[in-house]
Amino acid sequence: MSKKVRSVQLYKNYFKDFYRTLDKKSRTKVDWTIQLIEYQQFVPIEYFKKLSGTNDIWEIRVKLSSNAFRIFCFFDGGKLIILENGFRKKSQKTPKKEIEKAERIKKQYFNEKE
Repeated sequence: MSKKVRSVQLYKNYFKDFYRTLDKKSRTKVDWTIQLIEYQQFVPIEYFKKLSGTNDIWEIRVKLSSNAFRIFCFFDGGKLIILENGFRKKSQKTPKKEIEKAERIKKQYFNEKE
C-alpha cells in the first residue's frame, strides 16, 4: 500500500458510539472509505465533501446498498482529520441538528486544545 496522505484521528467517543451501531458490512465499508481518504491524494466528491454553509465541516460519505451514512469531520492543520459524529442518512437534506452538533464538537475540540 502507498504512503498515507492524511491521518485520521478520533475525538472523544462521538465516532466510536456511531460505529458501534453499525453491522459488520457497514463497518467494513466505513473502514474502506476512511482508508481511501487517508491514502488517496484526490478523493472523489462522492466519498468526501466540504459542507457548504459551515465552519469548515467536511462529511465522509458512505453508501452501502440502500443505506447512506455520513460522518462529520474537520481538519486540524493540513493533514490531520478529526472524526466526530456520524449518522444514518434518511433524507436528501442533511439534518440541521447534526450539522449544529458537528459545529459544537469542533469548537469544543479547539477550545480544549488551547
